[in-house]
Amino acid sequence: MTLTYRGAGVDADEGDRLVERIKPLAARTMRPEVLAGIGGFSALVRVPVERYREPVLVSGTDGVGTKLKVAFLTGVHHTVGIDLVAMCVNDVAVLGAEPLSFLDYFATGRLEVGVAERVVAGIAEGCARAGCALVGGETAELPGFYAPGEYDLAGFATGVVERGRIVDGSKARPGDRVVGLASNGLHSNGYSLARQVLLETAALPLDAPLEGCGRAVAEELLRPTHLYAEVALALVAAVDVHAMAHVTGGGLPGNLPRPLPEGTRAVLDATRWSMPPVFRAIQKLGPVAWDEMARTFNLGLGFCVVVAPSEVRRAIEVASVHGLEAWEVGRIEASASREAEAVLEGLS
Repeated sequence: MTLTYRGAGVDADEGDRLVERIKPLAARTMRPEVLAGIGGFSALVRVPVERYREPVLVSGTDGVGTKLKVAFLTGVHHTVGIDLVAMCVNDVAVLGAEPLSFLDYFATGRLEVGVAERVVAGIAEGCARAGCALVGGETAELPGFYAPGEYDLAGFATGVVERGRIVDGSKARPGDRVVGLASNGLHSNGYSLARQVLLETAALPLDAPLEGCGRAVAEELLRPTHLYAEVALALVAAVDVHAMAHVTGGGLPGNLPRPLPEGTRAVLDATRWSMPPVFRAIQKLGPVAWDEMARTFNLGLGFCVVVAPSEVRRAIEVASVHGLEAWEVGRIEASASREAEAVLEGLS
């Protein structure tokens, strides 16, 4: 008796079937710059030089984290695909870059084509929303490496920006204001703590209503990360943006200082924006100290923009046109500290 790859746990035929089912999903995301996408060893994407005099490519990569555990528990797999795109594309957008293309990596112990297809359908939806092309990826079947029914995801986004219009934070200065753009909840960060509080400490059933949220626990936990690329590009086109930040792991204290020059700090007033109820539910049920909440979650601000005081109203108007609530949430001050920092006031 001879051994086979299939007998060892890897079914290449299933992988081929998945590729064929992915192709029409990717097709709806195509851009004119894509010369070759799904099916080859690599993708070919042309830089749109007709619209850029000195184009700079911007790359970003991320995953979804333990939010995937909720997908495994519920059998709902398409929303984490949207999350994957958002986590990568939002990072590219903070530099003022237009998203061009996206690659994904899907790894599992035993490939279930239906599950993988639903994940990729979500990725394609996220790419369509962000305006970037899903040009390829990798599906890895790794027997014995993952628990049955589980998988992991990674994403890779490429964007392009005019060199002279890169938003790198160097223009931020004391006296500037911080405009916060609303998140729709947890996005894809802090899920190890959120799951511990809601599913273990409070032992809430997934179909139980979550206090103040108007939806079940599972539905709240699976709400996909908001895609900010479109509004970020609109802001850069309409407003003199000095800096932008995508609020992910580390919360506002860990992310807002990243583009700020040394010797500055952002001072935020938490009473100036609307915090989604899921955060108060987690804080109460833990209980979790507010400083720990701030270091873990976005607390209702998924993206921040630093502008001069005269540009605040216009920035809020642009966000509103794109369906996003926004607020003037703080200011930039001079700081004696060498490293930039962010201070949150009014959390309670």
